[in-house]
Order: sequence, then structure tokens, then C-alpha cells
Amino acid sequence: MTETLIEVRNLDVEFISGDRVQRVVEGVSFDIRKGETLAIVGESGSGKSVSAHSILRLLPYPLARHPGGEILYQGKDLLQSDEKHMRTLRGNRIAMVFQEPMTSLNPLHSIGRQITEVLSLHKGMRGKAAEERTLELLELVGIPEPRKRLRAYPHELSGGQRQRVMIAMALANEPELLIADEPTTALDVTVQLKILELLKDLQARLGMALLLISHDLNLVRRIAHRVCVMQQGRVVELADSEQLFQAPEHPYTRELLAAEPSGGPVPAAAAEPMLEVKDLRVWFPIKKGLLRRTLDHVKAVDGLSFSLPKGQTLGIVGESGSGKSTLGLAILRLIGSQGDIRFQGKPLQGLSQAQVRPFRRQMQVVFQDPFGSLSPRMSVSEIIGEGMRIHRLGTAAEQEQAIIDALGEVGLDPDTRHRYPHEFSGGQRQRIAIARALVLKPDLILLDEPTSALDRTVQRQVVELLRNLQAKHNLTYLFISHDLAVVKALSHQLMVVRHGQVVEHGAADTIFAAPQHPYTQQLLESAFLAPAIAAQPEEGKTHGFS
Repeated sequence: MTETLIEVRNLDVEFISGDRVQRVVEGVSFDIRKGETLAIVGESGSGKSVSAHSILRLLPYPLARHPGGEILYQGKDLLQSDEKHMRTLRGNRIAMVFQEPMTSLNPLHSIGRQITEVLSLHKGMRGKAAEERTLELLELVGIPEPRKRLRAYPHELSGGQRQRVMIAMALANEPELLIADEPTTALDVTVQLKILELLKDLQARLGMALLLISHDLNLVRRIAHRVCVMQQGRVVELADSEQLFQAPEHPYTRELLAAEPSGGPVPAAAAEPMLEVKDLRVWFPIKKGLLRRTLDHVKAVDGLSFSLPKGQTLGIVGESGSGKSTLGLAILRLIGSQGDIRFQGKPLQGLSQAQVRPFRRQMQVVFQDPFGSLSPRMSVSEIIGEGMRIHRLGTAAEQEQAIIDALGEVGLDPDTRHRYPHEFSGGQRQRIAIARALVLKPDLILLDEPTSALDRTVQRQVVELLRNLQAKHNLTYLFISHDLAVVKALSHQLMVVRHGQVVEHGAADTIFAAPQHPYTQQLLESAFLAPAIAAQPEEGKTHGFS
């Protein structure tokens, strides 16, 4: 039997706001064994992150409190430990990797300085020894040319590289337990797979335990030894990974496993092209020297062409930096470009912003982060009605009725239209963003990663909503995403983009069934790889880099 490292027993967590007390975790129990991976899964608000953060006491005390329970490490209850003892554990024996490395890393300090700071605080390591250890850590997590990266700043690295730096910082003191809180959610599928393989490899080499918090069951199935399923602050199922995925017992677990977007796009008849793009280019100049001469160009979009019939969806996929979003902005004439763009047979290139404005009513957009794209100072009614006011559509009473109708179409109660975005869940906010686009009765909607920030169950609901709206209104979608399961469920055509160029384009079902280009094959392999259940942890595994 593998030795237990952490025991969580009957954990309760409450948050206090004025006179209001909200219990967010109740009676949660699980243990983490040495050398194993335990995954905690559940939707947003299920209490999984709060439970994990309680281990290191990272909650906003005194606004948070633990009315009951204990967390035992080496026989000592961490909930009763003083702050001095907790400081000896944090980043030393128990380390953490957060979801968004860009907000976790200091933008003003170099990568090298941030890692050496950890070594200095916990090990008193400075100077040449700290630099050599930092290089060793960067090499361990697979950062290319680590010596050159020492003086790089976070914004100079890709998302995957920033996450590797966070992992290097967490591993600096060879912890017994690494807590990874949604470590791959913001990353592309190929990068997700690389980070996943890195964590598995490091765990095997260092013999550490891994607590993985995630709503991505695909990822969990590939790496976890055991899975703890949480719903509304309680543990509803805890089982070995293979057993849970093959024979889930709790209805909520079965619901989570069935939440993968499925089915195909709505049937579409032959139609005239809604959007035609020919040899589109977006090049950003690289200027250097005192006179700022243009020495070269970043070719974000380099000669893309396609034709999209009315009532169909074109899925555009590729890694970060491939040019997907730049292409969308160019089509909407939000950035400059060269080439030919025709919307409903009419050329858009060369038009001024004033000349483009009449087309904006027919070309709407839904962004990735609904919380960032909805003004927190405006009510839902004001947000949805803003486009009608700008385009001067209808009387005040007609605008109000259109807002009510749009909310009804996206499955929200029209009576909530006087509330504000922060009063809604992520999925509800995305429905509001869709209603804002829908109220103008557009012909084309650009969907830029509209489901990537959502849980799988909510993703499925949004995909169903988009399909229903397309069938009802004969909408044309440009769907930009790195989530291939969602793209497969919505797209008639698929275009794979890499380094600003099309590597494969055709009928979506044909490409998903038999991809021709090696890059497309790599993307599909990363997204739909058959699960590999993690091997059981070895007893007696020791720490160390040897």
C-alpha cells in the first residue's frame, strides 16, 4: 500500500460577506498518496480549487474560514498551524502551479530573477550557484536555449513556455506535492499535450505527488491514478481512474462524461457565397535603427483564400500565433490588410470606416471572454441594445421588445435584463454576448474562441444553442477555436492554419476522418488521442534529479 502524504478529512469552507455566510465546501474528504496523481474534477463553483487552496491556506482569510475539518500533513493539522510553519511548507514541501501564468509571473522581472528569488528565499542560494540551478530547472522543463531565456521577460515567451517557467519555479525546491490548478486550460491542444507529458515525466523522475484540478476530463483520463468528482461543494464520487471512466456510479459523473460536444453541424443546402476571401495578407513591419527602417515583416496572414456559402460554418483551427484571430479581425475590417474581401458580393477592401459601418450590422462578433467583452458598468439591457441605438433601429419600445426577444432566443429570462454582467455565470454571460450579436439580425457572426473559457457541460449547451440559432435564422459562422471537439460539432468546412498560411482546407467531416497534412494529423492526435491510464505510483520512489 502506497504511503499517504496528505489527508483531508471533513473539510468545510465558508466565505463571509457582511452579514452573509456562504458555505462553498462541505464535508470534503480525500487523501493524496506519495507519488500518485489525484485529479479533482467538477464544474466552476463546485469547490475544487477552494479545497485545493485550503491545503496551503491560500484563501482570503479572514473573509474565509473553516468551521470544521482537518488537513493532515506529517501528522500535523495544517488548518491549525501558525503562519511561520505554513511559510516553511509553501513553495518548499508543497508547491503550486496556477491556471494563467501571465498573471502569476511578475511582468517587471526577468525569468531568471524570478526563479532565483525562489531559490534565495527557501534555500539561501545566490550568485553563480543560483544561476546554475536556474539553468538546470529551465532545462528540466524543456525550455529551449535556457541561458538566453534567463534575461527574457514573461511577455517575450509563448503561453506554453510561460507555463513551463511556472512549473520550473514550483519544482525549484523538489516538493513532495505539486498542486496544478487548471494548468493547461488556456493552452492549445498540442501545447496541452506537451505540458501533460512534461508533468508525467517530472513526476516519475522526482517521485512527487500531483494534485490536478481540472474540468478537462480528456486530460484527467490520461494522467490521473484516482479521480475525485465534486459537485456544489461536496465529493460525489472518488474512484480509481480506470474504474470511474469505464463504470461511473454517480449521475453527475455520468453527466460530466457525456458532456463532450457531439453530433455534427446543421444540414446545409447549396447556397451563394456569403463571404469570399482571396489572397488575404496581413504583414506587420519589423523596424529597427535610428531611422526606424523596415527590415522585415511578421507575416501574420500570408495569402489566405476561401469561399463560405450562406448558412454554413467555417471552422478555423491552429495553434496560438497561427494567424486565426488576425484573419478574423481583417475580415471585419478592424485591422488593415491586402487582398480581396467580398461580403454578399460587395468588396470591403479600400472602404473607409464610415463606408464599412453599414456592413457592421450584418457582420457581428462574439469574443472569447464574455466578462472582458461586456461592460461592467452597463446593464444587460443596455449592452444588448447598444447596437440598435448606434444603428438607430426602431423606437425605444421596439428596441426593448427586440432585447426581450433576443434574451428569450438564447435561453435567458428577459426579466434579468436590468441586472449586470457580474451577477451571471460564465455560460450565461456568453449567452448575453450572443444575444448582443443576434439582436441586430446579422447574416455573419465571427465566433472567436467562444467556448474555451467554459466548462464542458456549459460548452455543450452553447454549441446546441449556436446550432439551433443557425438552423432557425440561416446564419453563417466563422468559428475560430483550438478546441477541435467543438469545431467538429459545428463546422461544415475546416481550415487548418499554421504560420499565417493554410495547410489544409476542405469538408470538415473529410478532414476529421482522413487528415492529409502532418500538422493536421498532429493537431487531431493531440485532441483525440486514445486515453492512456497512468501507471500506478511506485513505492519507495526517492526525490532527486539523478
